[in-house]
Amino acid sequence: MSGAVIGHVTSIRGLVCLVEITGDKPELKELLQVAAPPGKPSAYIEVIGYPGPHTVRCLNIAGSTAVRHGADVTPTGTTVSVPVGKPVLGRVLNAFGNAIDGGEPIRGERRGIYDFEQVFKGATAKNDMLETGIKVIDFFAPFVKGRKIGIIGGAGVGKTVLTSELIHNIAKDDSKLAMFVGIGERIREGQELHETLTETGVMDRTVVFMAQMNETAAMRSLVGISAARVAEYFRDDEKRDVLVFVDNIYRHIQASNELATSVGALPSEGGYQATMFSDLRRLEDRLTSSEHGSVTSVQAVYIPADDLSDPAVQEIAQQLDSTVVLSRSVAESGIRPAVDLIRTTSSLLSPEIVGERHYKLAERAQAVLQKYESLKNVIAIIGKSELSPAERGDYERALRLIDYFSQSFHVAEVLNGTKGEYFTLEQTLKGVEEILQI
Repeated sequence: MSGAVIGHVTSIRGLVCLVEITGDKPELKELLQVAAPPGKPSAYIEVIGYPGPHTVRCLNIAGSTAVRHGADVTPTGTTVSVPVGKPVLGRVLNAFGNAIDGGEPIRGERRGIYDFEQVFKGATAKNDMLETGIKVIDFFAPFVKGRKIGIIGGAGVGKTVLTSELIHNIAKDDSKLAMFVGIGERIREGQELHETLTETGVMDRTVVFMAQMNETAAMRSLVGISAARVAEYFRDDEKRDVLVFVDNIYRHIQASNELATSVGALPSEGGYQATMFSDLRRLEDRLTSSEHGSVTSVQAVYIPADDLSDPAVQEIAQQLDSTVVLSRSVAESGIRPAVDLIRTTSSLLSPEIVGERHYKLAERAQAVLQKYESLKNVIAIIGKSELSPAERGDYERALRLIDYFSQSFHVAEVLNGTKGEYFTLEQTLKGVEEILQI
């Protein structure tokens, strides 16, 4: 509901504008309506700060050209909101919750994206394992309900393909509801994902939020929060277990960094914004479980320049329970998925969660792979024939393990013509036992 004019735009710098207030001061995060020239739609800007007693700083979220110097501004009394419930299933939405799939506008209840109550009442997760059908993940980085798993890698090593395969294998279960959040990725990838989900019959149980690389930093920084609000509704109001796939969480930090630069904030370590930790936690703390249901998230993490020590990558890794590291050198050797078995880690790989058999197998496999890493340099110098029989045996077992964890994906069938494979956890464990001769 709009009211009387309360001010006008006095300054514009990129997506950030200043509004001189002549009426009542608007609330933080409130949307203000900017009067547009004749024949153009009105624009909405979000209050993000108060630099002076009669001035508010606002964000032109969609980058509308209607925001111009001298334009009149009126209050709306609302914040950014998104539709919730069954009407959003099978739809593709933007950060404002508006349909961008060419379908009918979504009608029904809407919830403000900042309206949530985070209440923890003790433990909410029961360490229930979810089988993914992907050998390397089920074995080295178990997928546990209500936890977070990261797929870390540089450009072109297979993060999106691995994420798509996880969606294909897990979301086809009728009891689970899936959400995909695309942050700053290619337009083509969003189109291909939509086609894949539709062809595999998963789209009807999936909600897709997209803010692609051609959109403003504000839209890219906001889309994750909007998706989290919908996930919270399904978790708390409908008491559902929700799977949230984020591609790419690094772009969330990157978008927030762009906005920080726009308002003149001084950068911190590595050129990132000083608020990087809080920007990330604001989203991560909402992708969690409650006493009503669970939110399990898979987050693809781009590594700039393949540098795992990048401050943003390190910050993201601290929020994750498991990290699957994709390696360019493994990808170049022709192994898919290109998982670095040594650097892939999980805090969930414990006897209490996966059981004694799985835990001991994983320990033995990791020991063999570590031995393989140390022997590679020796073999490069003196050759494999100079190894002791025991060392040669470990080296051969490691090679077999590396080859065993390669796998054909269902979502890649149309690209390589190879039929996709699904392995149960029991099949995976038996296969490792045969290789290790346990």
